[in-house]
Amino acid sequence: MKVQESTQNYLETILMLSQGENKVRSIDISHKLEYSKPSVSVAMKKLRLDGYIHIDSDGYITLTESGRKIAESMYERHTIISNWLISLGIDKQIALDDACRIEHVISEQSFQAIKSHITKTR
Repeated sequence: MKVQESTQNYLETILMLSQGENKVRSIDISHKLEYSKPSVSVAMKKLRLDGYIHIDSDGYITLTESGRKIAESMYERHTIISNWLISLGIDKQIALDDACRIEHVISEQSFQAIKSHITKTR
């Protein structure tokens, strides 16, 4: 099943915000993505119903196994592509913005080829 880009973005954001024992709430996601609180609330309900996140009684959000798998995949793509673009001389902010778009549309085959090429040339 193909996961929508917005779902991938939310899950990746939750992963990034949760790194280092940080607890994540909807408001944190709202601030990070610069989305309205109601929009994030609707999205979190959908992610919970789809089985990608768990929200505890205090409102803290954690990724389920399936949510973490998607988030880690997107984060790896983002990191590898943005670092590669930076190494090619692209301005850091442009590289980060472009990587954010590319990570959602690139095929697995193309991504693995880029990843393999980068690994061989280092």
